[in-house]
Amino acid sequence: MTAPSAPAPNLQDAERRGTEFRAKFKELEDSIGQVMVGQKSIIEGVLVCLFASGHALLEGVPGLGKTMLVRTLGQAVDLDFSRIQFTPDLMPADIVGTTIIAEDESGKKAFVFQPGPVFAHLLLADEINRATPKTQSALLEAMQEKHVTVGGTTRVLAEPFLVLATQNPLEMEGTYPLPEAQLDRFFYKLKVPFPTEEELHTIVDRTTEAKVPAADNVLDHATVLEMRQLVREVPLTREVQSFAVRLLMATHPEHEHSCPLAKRHVRFGPSPRGLQAMILAGKIHALLDSRWHVAEADIERAALPALRHRVILNFEGEAEGIDPDRIITEAIASAKI
Repeated sequence: MTAPSAPAPNLQDAERRGTEFRAKFKELEDSIGQVMVGQKSIIEGVLVCLFASGHALLEGVPGLGKTMLVRTLGQAVDLDFSRIQFTPDLMPADIVGTTIIAEDESGKKAFVFQPGPVFAHLLLADEINRATPKTQSALLEAMQEKHVTVGGTTRVLAEPFLVLATQNPLEMEGTYPLPEAQLDRFFYKLKVPFPTEEELHTIVDRTTEAKVPAADNVLDHATVLEMRQLVREVPLTREVQSFAVRLLMATHPEHEHSCPLAKRHVRFGPSPRGLQAMILAGKIHALLDSRWHVAEADIERAALPALRHRVILNFEGEAEGIDPDRIITEAIASAKI
C-alpha cells in the first residue's frame, strides 16, 4: 500500500493571500508617500527588507531624507522605534546597554541591566560610518543572531527586529568604512539619489507650510509577522534557484564561469547571504507582480541592492574606481547564457 501523497497547495487561497499582501504593501507605500517625496525605489527597497526579515543600509549625501524615511516607517508601522546618532565618541555600551548598580527604596544595592536603544523593533542607526569600527561592530551580534550579550548574559531581542542604517559616502570627511563582516549583515544596500527639479519643488511646498505632513499608522505588529511568513511560502523552482546561484558565482573571480569584470577587479565575491537575499527579495517581487512563483526577472530585480555591498574590489578595481553595480550587471548577463 502506497503512502498518501501530500495535499496539493490551495492555489486559490494562495492567490487570495497574495492579493492581501499586495494591498497592504501598497497601503504602507502610500502612507510613507504622504511624507516622502519621490524615492519610490528606495521606499520599496526598505519595505522589502522589512518583510524579508533583513536590514537595510541607505547611502547618500546629507539632506536627501534618509533619516526622514526611517522615521516615517516608524510612524506607519506599529512598532517600537529608537534612534542612535553615531559619532566618533559613541561607545558599544551606548548601543547594547550596560549593567549598573541601582539602589532600591530600602537602600539595598544590586546590579541592574539598563537596556540600550538596540532593544526596539525598529532601530535607526544614523550616520553609522561616523563611529569607530569597535562601536560599529557592537551591532553585529544583534543584526545576525537577534540577541545581545552583556556581562555574560544573553538577552533576546523582540521580533520583528529591523536595523535601518544611514551612511554618508565613504570619501567624505570624518567617516570610517564599515567592516566587510558588518556589511554582509545588511540585506540590501540602497543608494539614495538626488531629487529631480519637480521633486525639489514638492519638498519645499511640503516642508515650508504651516501644516507638516505625517504618515498614517496602517500596519500592526502581528500583520508584519504574518506577511513575513507568507513571503517564505512562495514556491521557488530549481531552475530559477540555479539561475540565482550562477549569478552569484559569476561575481567570484576564482570561479570558472565568472564574468570578465569580476576576474579582473574583484578580490572576494558575495557570500551565501547574498544568494539568500536575492531569493527572499525575489519572492516579494513575485507577490507584488501578482504571481505565486519566483521568476528569473525577480532575481535580476533584487541583484543590485542585494550584492553591491558584498562585492569586495581588489586594488586595481579600487584604483580605477570600478562600480560594483557594473560587475553585477555583467554577471546577470553571464548567468543567462
